[in-house]
Amino acid sequence: MRTVYLGTSEFAADVLERLAATPHRPLLVVTRPDRPRGRGQKVTPPPVAEAARLLGIELVQPEDLNSEEARVAIGEAEPDVVCICAFGAIIREPLLSEHEMLNVHPSLLPRWRGAAPIERAIEAGDDDTGVTIMRPTAELDAGPLCLQRADAIRPDDDYGSVSGRLAALGGELLVETLDLQPACREQPEEGKTYAEKIGRDDRRLDPELKPDELERRVRALRPHIGAFVELPGGEVLGVVRAAITTEDGVDPGALVARDEHLLFGTAGGPLELLEVHPAGKRPMEAAAWLRGHAASLAG
Repeated sequence: MRTVYLGTSEFAADVLERLAATPHRPLLVVTRPDRPRGRGQKVTPPPVAEAARLLGIELVQPEDLNSEEARVAIGEAEPDVVCICAFGAIIREPLLSEHEMLNVHPSLLPRWRGAAPIERAIEAGDDDTGVTIMRPTAELDAGPLCLQRADAIRPDDDYGSVSGRLAALGGELLVETLDLQPACREQPEEGKTYAEKIGRDDRRLDPELKPDELERRVRALRPHIGAFVELPGGEVLGVVRAAITTEDGVDPGALVARDEHLLFGTAGGPLELLEVHPAGKRPMEAAAWLRGHAASLAG
């Protein structure tokens, strides 16, 4: 099939590479413009732009996907199907109806429609997640389902491990959908949930939650966003790894040093912080951070 590919993220770049290795190799890739990124705010192309250049595929980066300019570029490629994966902007009419479209979504729809399905599935303690190939509609992630396959969430999984597996699965399912052209079925309303975009408060380890909930939050945000605890004076300390512990006697919200262990008090008992990320420094073992900070914490 003649395809055009719309995507932006690292996840989408992995799916693009799989698609490009098949007879459905895209004739055109559309992605977001280069943006300032990282601590130094260096202008950097999105992962899909870098992948398209390496693959030698024609690339356009419109400011507005729904603009006349972008629509003309897509139309000139004469695609049989427009494939979408983690583009990061809403597709509106008339573009939405101008081409047959397939969207790669990393959840078992209707569960976790929205912007952060992998993070929310891990944080919620779901036993599994997966990938859905669907036809996009005006309502977010609510269109007909074409193919769907599950993948178990393991006790030690984080965003990085789950997203890597789902990107590989997403590429395979997209190719399978293009090869077989299965009939799509309407998506059920029962069981739908929404994966809201991760905000600052979603990153904070809230002492009113239980240790297991916070341990999952840490894994859900590793390594791309990161969780944190608040230190006295308003500073924050990033949390890279954490574990449930049998220790007790730590007040909710307190950060305690105990025999080279760093404990964070919660409403259901303490959470041990195993690896932390101080502002402006590299991640380090909590014991190493404690060598310079234990005196300022309760014992």
